[in-house]
Amino acid sequence: MQHVYIIGSKGIPARYGGYETFVDKLTAGQVSRDIKYHVAARSDNSEFGSKKRFEYNNAEVFNISVPNIGPAQAIYYDLAALSFAIKDAKRIHAKNPIFYILACRIGPFIRNYVKRIHQLHGTYFVNPDGHEWKRAKWSKPVRRYWKISEKLMIKYSDLVVCDNKKIEEYIQKQYGRFTPKTVFIAYGTDTTPSFLTSENSKVREWFELHHLQEGNYYLVVGRFVPENNFETMIREFLNSTSKRQLVVITNVKKNKFYGSLLKKTNFDQDARINFVGTVYDQPLLRYIRENAYGYLHGHEVGGTNPSLLEALSTTPLNLLIDVGFNKSVAGNAALYWSKKSGSLASAINKAESLSSTNVDKYRDDARSIIAREYTWPIIVHKYERLFNKSYMSEDKPS
Repeated sequence: MQHVYIIGSKGIPARYGGYETFVDKLTAGQVSRDIKYHVAARSDNSEFGSKKRFEYNNAEVFNISVPNIGPAQAIYYDLAALSFAIKDAKRIHAKNPIFYILACRIGPFIRNYVKRIHQLHGTYFVNPDGHEWKRAKWSKPVRRYWKISEKLMIKYSDLVVCDNKKIEEYIQKQYGRFTPKTVFIAYGTDTTPSFLTSENSKVREWFELHHLQEGNYYLVVGRFVPENNFETMIREFLNSTSKRQLVVITNVKKNKFYGSLLKKTNFDQDARINFVGTVYDQPLLRYIRENAYGYLHGHEVGGTNPSLLEALSTTPLNLLIDVGFNKSVAGNAALYWSKKSGSLASAINKAESLSSTNVDKYRDDARSIIAREYTWPIIVHKYERLFNKSYMSEDKPS
């Protein structure tokens, strides 16, 4: 039996978040009987928080209590979860256990933990996600910490699992002196169409509430943070000739960023701009995606972003910021724009002039990419092949 300990997500059942969804889909879709998953969970994020251990999706989930210590909570959680996992693997005499850490938060501490892992003849895998050290929400000292942490997590890794080919290229180029072993396994997405129809009361209530019509809006879905380029998308949409609406689904907070965005763009003066809050009802959200005319994607610091995959599998026309992460996924199945003034407005105007045949071509090409490379069964299969290999600490991955 191959024991795999997964550290770094907030746990399963998944409430939200890319890593949480990944772990949920990985364990729910398990086919191999030769793998036993052990998943760390934050007790304050789990509906089973009162239990130290429980089974979910045939995985053993172990809850970790995290004290209220501010921004350091994530670091404490990963360290406590990894320490628990190592002790547990030793307790059950796990043969060649794998410790898979999601995100690079504990680099300054990782060396001694890796020594303990190798003493168990185990291996340490890491998924670096995107460029956390580029996120605007962090102060300069915190960004420096994330960069140092990433370097050390890569340095001591037995294998780096990259969810985007450009992340893999970056790891090999940036940390080549460590000769890191890498593998590309993408994130996945669901492809089942929404079961909701236009006549559904839930659908009609939402569309009437926001004065929208199917096919007559562009859509943005994502966290309300500067690096997702809300300012560029809103400013450029205002400068476009589109008569359609721009629907923004996000956890918008009227904070400093919101105030700055409003001051710079005056979006409240244009009836086309529509902030609608969050939509947690997944069938409804999928219906909203499916019936948008186009999707604007401004994420530029992550790897393979879940929202991008969802858009490619649902929305007919996708307009993506031109960064390597996005282009390596979507290829020629999307329109691209830069942060240069006029770029996105021009792309929107082009989108408005496309024939229905051209729009259908973009849609079909995007869905073919998803079906070929990014469905959850494909991703689960790749992970099971990876985990079922014999990765002894003295026989490093190639």
